[in-house]
Amino acid sequence: MTSTDETGADLSNWRDSPFNRWAFRNIDALMPTAPIWAGSAWDLPEADPGALDGFALKAGGQTLSLETVLAATATDGMVVLKDGRLVFETYANGLGAHDRHILMSATKSVVGLLVGVLVEQKVLDVAARVTDYLPEMKDGPYAGATLRQLLDMRTGVRLTVEQQHAYGLASGWERLAPGETTQGLQAFLAGLQGPPGEHGGPFAYVSANTDLMGWIIERASGRAFSDLASELLWTPAGAEDDGAITLDVAGAPRTTGGICATVRDFARLGQRIVEGDPMVPPGWVEDIATGGDTEAWRQGEFARAFGGMTMRYRSGWYVIDDAPQVLFAMGIHGQNLFVDRANRIVVAKVSSLHDAIDGRAIGLNHMMFNEVRRMLLS
Repeated sequence: MTSTDETGADLSNWRDSPFNRWAFRNIDALMPTAPIWAGSAWDLPEADPGALDGFALKAGGQTLSLETVLAATATDGMVVLKDGRLVFETYANGLGAHDRHILMSATKSVVGLLVGVLVEQKVLDVAARVTDYLPEMKDGPYAGATLRQLLDMRTGVRLTVEQQHAYGLASGWERLAPGETTQGLQAFLAGLQGPPGEHGGPFAYVSANTDLMGWIIERASGRAFSDLASELLWTPAGAEDDGAITLDVAGAPRTTGGICATVRDFARLGQRIVEGDPMVPPGWVEDIATGGDTEAWRQGEFARAFGGMTMRYRSGWYVIDDAPQVLFAMGIHGQNLFVDRANRIVVAKVSSLHDAIDGRAIGLNHMMFNEVRRMLLS
């Protein structure tokens, strides 16, 4: 396709710019989804609307305004909360306050919260093995892996190039070429062959881990992931608008990256963590903040990209231990949720970056968050 019209988005180009600016807020038009229902909205009272006036970020020998940073990181929307009050909100590229935007791999962090609720309800045991819930995985590389290792990206499973292609097709996110077929994510995962991996080693980012976690959630609970997310997260969090999650050809949810939400509701999830809300058991949130393995992170594949900061990855969340501690969710093409529990600051930001992984944009997003925090605390 040679057209540069955003409305020409399809499964062959929906993650490429300029098509992604339209596609990321219109996922329902591209693939099947299941609704994540909202309940009674938790209000976002406005605070000082000028709290970020005068923002000036020094980066690369330049002083950047907030507008410049937002443009440079292809921002579609951003919401900033301090003490549960709305101090900044902005939208671009056709996104509005009540429009959903795909969260990509920030979805993993939402899944991590849902698992915490299900652990509290004794539906799941993160010390149990994958095969305790899915015996059909006993002859493949996930045999021997625990749910905790799935959540913390510490399985020994690595997909080959051919398996990665088949996985992409199974997700429903890729266009099938002539002659290609797929039965969906669960069939793909169950069909993986080979000896058990060496689980429990360094951090290694494998998106299939979280799609497998989604299957386990549905198997253990006997319910659809979207229904559980509605009942246990969206409604208790006071979401204002319905969310959604993408589905594969067989109706299985893409729990590694398919949740779509408004920026306000994305921020509300972060605020529930700040509040220590019983929506997610406080002990589970504390485990996210203090658990995990710094050495597994240090030896893992992302450590160098984050400049040697003391970090961990726990239950789908990145944890920066430099004071004050920050928990953050991150997805490709610029999706972020930053949570500073100590100072009660939440920044939710969605984007449509051209590159899936843009190191400069990731750095700018973190510097921007640090400057926003400095301004709100000054």
